[in-house]
Amino acid sequence: MKLNNKFALGCLVQWYEIELIEEYIQSVKNTLNLVDNKENVIVHFTLVVNQDLEKLSNEITMSDIVDRFVKLVDSISLYTDYDITNRLYTIADYRREFNENYCDEVDVLMWGESDSLLPKQTFEILDNMHTSVKEKTPKYVSFFGTCKMWDDSWKVIEHTDFTDKPFIDGDEENWWSLRYNMSIDEMNEINDKVESLDVHVTHQYKFNGCGLVISSDLIKSGVNIPKSVFFIHEDTAFMLQLQKLFGGQVPQYIIKNILLVHNRKHKKKRTYVLGEEKIKAGDIGAARLEHDWYRKASDMCHHNTYNMFNQSKVYSWKDVFDE
Repeated sequence: MKLNNKFALGCLVQWYEIELIEEYIQSVKNTLNLVDNKENVIVHFTLVVNQDLEKLSNEITMSDIVDRFVKLVDSISLYTDYDITNRLYTIADYRREFNENYCDEVDVLMWGESDSLLPKQTFEILDNMHTSVKEKTPKYVSFFGTCKMWDDSWKVIEHTDFTDKPFIDGDEENWWSLRYNMSIDEMNEINDKVESLDVHVTHQYKFNGCGLVISSDLIKSGVNIPKSVFFIHEDTAFMLQLQKLFGGQVPQYIIKNILLVHNRKHKKKRTYVLGEEKIKAGDIGAARLEHDWYRKASDMCHHNTYNMFNQSKVYSWKDVFDE
């Protein structure tokens, strides 16, 4: 397959995700294996080794983590680029800068995530889609089908095989569950059944950050994550910016029957974090909640996100750490 357009795929990796990213990287390699002109795909990573928030246990050294990261990333392709930073650097920071840095170099941007698995059809589908819509709607967002979510408001982006399944809180056994960790082979089995794409179009945006696809023209036109969003809720902030600037004129294309896996409750998501061993044995999502800084940062970032267009105080990390 030869791509007619250029793409950038960006993923932030926190040091405690080192045991998680191998599966994501393998899924990236699988989709690139189908591309003849790999120079048309920039794959970018940033590894964060900062310990201002989480501390490294004595199970491993940071140099070992860095060495493993470099080896994994170097295995992808000649067109992979990466940075290693010791700054306090979050997913919001990364995605904001990724958008800014690559929107002039490529036609389409895609947000990768360490706990995601890309369909092997990713770039073939996105290339054909961009070619078909770029003249009429050069500004757009897109999203692949995703797993079962919390309530019916998410059905518009749930994969067709998932959306009518029941939501059972705490369910880790059933393949459609939000807590189930799906493998690449299981994802491929679902996607390989597809004979024709089921593409939906909406102007009532619904997406999360995992696998969000953005035309570069949208970033060039001013839509991005504001600096006030310094930690989380970057996907919501991006959506609110999109709504404010374009008022529903920009379409969201949803490839409903191709699954992009988001293993958001993966057991390897927070490894080697000092003091979280017992927490992780239960609920991986509860680990950060044990830290006072997390609750404050989450609340302040939530405030900034939903008040970005109001005359309201903007909080920052300084406010989180000030007594």
